[in-house]
Amino acid sequence: MEKSVNPSTSVAALAYLGDAVFELRVREMLLNKYESNATPNALNRQARKYVSATAQSAMYHAIFPLLTEEEQAIMKRGRNLHTSSRAKNADATDYRHATGLETLFGYLHERGERGRIDELFNLCISVKI
Repeated sequence: MEKSVNPSTSVAALAYLGDAVFELRVREMLLNKYESNATPNALNRQARKYVSATAQSAMYHAIFPLLTEEEQAIMKRGRNLHTSSRAKNADATDYRHATGLETLFGYLHERGERGRIDELFNLCISVKI
C-alpha cells in the first residue's frame, strides 16, 4: 500500500531509516544465501561488501538512470545532505552518494513501496564492486 511521506520528515531521517532498511535487506539476503551454515562473523564480513560507502556509491551510479524523476530527486537530496558524519574508509564523494542511496530506501519504505524496494535492491546487489 503506497502512502505519502510526512512532509516534516527530514532528509537526514530518511537516510537514517534507509540505512537500516538496506542493512536489513542485505542481512536477509545473506541468511537466505548461506542459511545457517555461516557464523555471524562471516556474515558480517559478507555484509560489509554491500553496505560500505564505496559499494553503495557504485550502486547509486548504476541505478540512478533507471529511477523515476521523483526517485532521482530524492537521491540527489540525500546526496546533498550536509552532515557532520564522516566515512571511516571512504572518500567524501562516495559517502555522499551512499547517503543518497540510503535516503531513497528510507523514502520508499516510508511510502510503503515494498515491491519497488525489492526491485531496486536486486539491481543494487547485482552491481559488481
